[in-house]
Amino acid sequence: MRNLILLAATVLMTTISAAQNQGKLLSIEDVVLNRDLTAKSYATRWVGDSDSYSAVEQNNLVAYDARTGKQRTLITLDELNTLLDTNFKTFPPYAFDDENSLVVSAHSKRNVICLKERKVVSAAKVPVGENLTRQSGKGNLYAYTRENNLYLFDGEKEITVTAYEDKNIVCGQTVSRNEFGISGGIFFSPDATKLAFYKKDESRVTDFPLLDITTRTGTLKNIKYPMNGMPSEHVFLGVYDIASGETTYLNVTDFDEERYLTNITWSPDSKRIYIQVLDRAQKNMHLNSYDAATGAEIKQILTEHNDRWVEPQHPLIFLESDPSKFIYATDNRDGYWNLYLCDDEGNIERLTKTDASVKYVAQDAKYVYYTSAEVSPIDNHLFRVELKSGEQTRLTMAEGWHTVAVSKSGKYFLDTYSSLNVPRVVELGRTDGKPARELFRAEDPTVGYNYAPITIGTVKSADGKYDNYYRLIKPLDFDPTKKYPVILYVYGGPHSQLVQNTYLAQLRRWEMYMAQRGYVVFVMDNRGTSNRGAEFEKAIHGQCGQAEMADQMEGMKWLMSHEWVDKDRIGVHGWSYGGFMTISLITNYPDIFKVGVAGGPVIDWKWYEVMYGERYMDNINNNPEGFEKTSLINKATSLKGKLLICQGAVDPVVVWEHSLSFVRECVKNNIHTIDYMPYPCAEHNVYGRDALHLYNKITNYFEDYLR
Repeated sequence: MRNLILLAATVLMTTISAAQNQGKLLSIEDVVLNRDLTAKSYATRWVGDSDSYSAVEQNNLVAYDARTGKQRTLITLDELNTLLDTNFKTFPPYAFDDENSLVVSAHSKRNVICLKERKVVSAAKVPVGENLTRQSGKGNLYAYTRENNLYLFDGEKEITVTAYEDKNIVCGQTVSRNEFGISGGIFFSPDATKLAFYKKDESRVTDFPLLDITTRTGTLKNIKYPMNGMPSEHVFLGVYDIASGETTYLNVTDFDEERYLTNITWSPDSKRIYIQVLDRAQKNMHLNSYDAATGAEIKQILTEHNDRWVEPQHPLIFLESDPSKFIYATDNRDGYWNLYLCDDEGNIERLTKTDASVKYVAQDAKYVYYTSAEVSPIDNHLFRVELKSGEQTRLTMAEGWHTVAVSKSGKYFLDTYSSLNVPRVVELGRTDGKPARELFRAEDPTVGYNYAPITIGTVKSADGKYDNYYRLIKPLDFDPTKKYPVILYVYGGPHSQLVQNTYLAQLRRWEMYMAQRGYVVFVMDNRGTSNRGAEFEKAIHGQCGQAEMADQMEGMKWLMSHEWVDKDRIGVHGWSYGGFMTISLITNYPDIFKVGVAGGPVIDWKWYEVMYGERYMDNINNNPEGFEKTSLINKATSLKGKLLICQGAVDPVVVWEHSLSFVRECVKNNIHTIDYMPYPCAEHNVYGRDALHLYNKITNYFEDYLR
């Protein structure tokens, strides 16, 4: 039953099929800009709640009956252009309000087309604003922000919801710096009679200045940046009644004022709002329900506690077959992200019983569908669990990483997957166990290029408890009697998984570019990364970088045990958390790593934000020893190898204070092996044509000092 990814051998020798000594080499332009090197896609979606799926073929929108395979044309591009008075050259993005209602945006309007009658039945204006959010269903209410205030558009006119002159009060925008699954700040009720929204008070949060050099004399732009141990924002949840124009704020009293309000969920009847309230220390969470009309707390439904951290990530999902029950996701109860069936009285029952991380996908009257890592930590498969019996069934069989969409009936699912050697396959799957039907198979986009082989394998973690997955690329024309320089590419931080059984194993093309030029390239996920369970992820608590480095060094020990590795020419490269890891490795293991390139690196966690940093490192006032141990300021004098730091000068994530402070420490201690490359107009990442300069700079640094 095991696929080749989980064979007992420690090293899984699976390689891509490109023939060596044939084809051309990648250029930096290919690395950064060439989209043709990505496998072609075949976009499908279900037609409303039906068992028909749609696709764009020859620039026309067609639908297929999932049972019979019979095709019909929904609308041609010419018909669409005529109806909307447009001149689309290719079929535009679309959606369905229902089986017969196609939605296409054009002329700043949300156009609904009746497919049976081939006519536009609605052309509602779409307002302009930031954080634009439309009500669910078929209505045309929109909410959006302008500067720090929230507005509602009812189809004809704009309505002011908030009118704060104090710029420290911000409404309708994301809060808590997008942590805890928070990605927006506007929440329409299901019946569209009310509008919930975040309000944050940032008046106590310190400013951090970013330098804009594009103005004549340079301009400082201050951002609110709550640093570890310092005052943070205060978050509230308002509920605006659209009919009355009145706003009520929910009466949240749990914990301290710097609590987090996460995963806002409306009840199906629009009468209640559920909030997962988290204390600032991120060790305690209360799931509470509130009366949307009065703001009063109705009930504390359940609580979570963990001495390291609790991290709510997912809103509640109510059962369509029984709205008195809802699905709740946590990794705090049984060690992995699993789904639990709950009710308002606090009764809770484990729904997915697997020692692997799962993610909700869909539901019907009988089953809940989810994807899971239980086949392999680097594979993602679709399963279902029967609500009544708890019986679990695997629905995808081909090895690899599956992304699925289940039909409303639950009879079929659209399955897009890839694996190391398989670029992309789209299938129509059946939940009754009958064979899937292949709809599309992408060609190998690397044909004509000389790609080196990729190997997926495992190395034991430093504590001996886990198999850490890696991908390894040996140089073209590999000769085991020769010795080659090595580049370790590292990220290693939370919410990441660099090695998956997807096409080319999540390859970053720069890795192949370097392998084509004679480097061994090694990438491995260590403890602290995702998809392996709470103990694996929380091993880093209070001492970021320590367990991660220990694991990475186990990978390097294994790699250096091979005669074809030149132990005197080993380099390391990473960005953000990977930049922190790069400098940690080159300063803690100066006899191993001779060259490093760190992008946007965290240098000292006291300069990082409250939400992320206090989860993994705790508050600096509670963990001074951990901050002292992990600070790279303290490691500057240990730098022996050549180190290049690349930094976006207007980075609002890892602010400039980090890398400049490290450079300053090197200057103070007369360390001459450090180099610095700021990107004056870049934020945390460098994009577009600026990235061409960046990757040339990185490449040349290794070529100059690791060859």
